[in-house]
Amino acid sequence: MRTAIFGGTFDPIHRAHVRVAREAADTFSLDRVLFIPAANPPHKEAGASYEDRYKMVELACAGDPRFIPSRLEEGHEKSYSIHTIERVKTRPDSGEVFFVIGSDAFAEIRSWYRWEDVVRETAFIVVSRPGHAYSIPPGANVHRLETVALPVSSSETRQTLARGEIPDELPPGVGEYIREHGLYGA
Repeated sequence: MRTAIFGGTFDPIHRAHVRVAREAADTFSLDRVLFIPAANPPHKEAGASYEDRYKMVELACAGDPRFIPSRLEEGHEKSYSIHTIERVKTRPDSGEVFFVIGSDAFAEIRSWYRWEDVVRETAFIVVSRPGHAYSIPPGANVHRLETVALPVSSSETRQTLARGEIPDELPPGVGEYIREHGLYGA
């Protein structure tokens, strides 16, 4: 079994997230990709509630049986990656564990809580993002995913939603969910 952790605020999840997960699963023969919304991310605040972000992840994952929405970071404690990695690795069916991450976030890995343990405990699938260079810490097991440039960002998506528009970048069902629940000013 080859499992990948794909975490983030997913505020909101968009097509680029889904495409990255699909390309990672296809390229690295992943059996499953755990989409794990951060309940309390240490580096940023989420606009939508955890429950709304989780529901949007469920909708986005519906199209691929390898994609599994996960509540591993649900709760009140800070969502630190090392805790998530440790939880995944304690499951008997986890197998080989990978961590899908954008090159922009990987460039800041040395600022993460217990980053040396994160580097030691998992292999990374680093997704290239235009304009984001990074160095690889000693001992890190890094696989590069040179993907098609995906100029989609959650902040730009939120701005479009705030103008009352539903952008094409949202996976099926997510735009309707946002509109029905009045998220992001939609």
